[in-house]
Amino acid sequence: MLNRRALITGGEGTLAQALARALEASGRFSEILAPGRGELDVENGESIRTYFAGLDRLDLLINNAGTTLDLPFLKSSESDWDRVIDTNLRGAFLCSREAIRLMFRQREGHIVQVGSFSALNPPPGQSNYAAAKAGLIGLTHSLAEEVGKRKVRVNCVLPGFLADTGMTRDLPPSVIESAKAAHVLGAFNTPEAAANFVTFLDSEMTAVSGQVFQLDSRLHRW
Repeated sequence: MLNRRALITGGEGTLAQALARALEASGRFSEILAPGRGELDVENGESIRTYFAGLDRLDLLINNAGTTLDLPFLKSSESDWDRVIDTNLRGAFLCSREAIRLMFRQREGHIVQVGSFSALNPPPGQSNYAAAKAGLIGLTHSLAEEVGKRKVRVNCVLPGFLADTGMTRDLPPSVIESAKAAHVLGAFNTPEAAANFVTFLDSEMTAVSGQVFQLDSRLHRW
């Protein structure tokens, strides 16, 4: 288990920090990288290529970087659309491509895409975000088919609403209660619980690839 390296994009976020702590606690990695945008800008292909050029090995990539920009569809500009797609989908494509080149040389590796329930049941005003996150699910399925023979796994997790984060902290109480009511358990997930699931997926579910895991109690018929 020595000399194993994990990389979490969007390293400044609450979920990224929870992921880093969970991976460190697992004792399976000698190095856990969680760069912020200043080190790894997923909207910038050159930044991605430069960052990955400094890596000689990568065992786990978690494409966690993301952004939202909710707008009515007819008020969304091309630049608005591009920003959300570039961060959530194009960045995951570019990082995955660089990671797979390393993982092919190793003959092993794991990529986890951090998706969203909005890919399955988006609210109004999230056409850009929903399209990007739905694209991540398609990317997961296609990549898993393509790279499985080289012992590289690709999975996707949908963390859902995360308690005590920027995602939920500033929402009005009425919105919080309405959102919780959509969960059969009446509660949100936590960053720590989501991070623990990803750690378990990486360490124990080694025969699993090409899957999408919804990490809350909302019901959705696929």
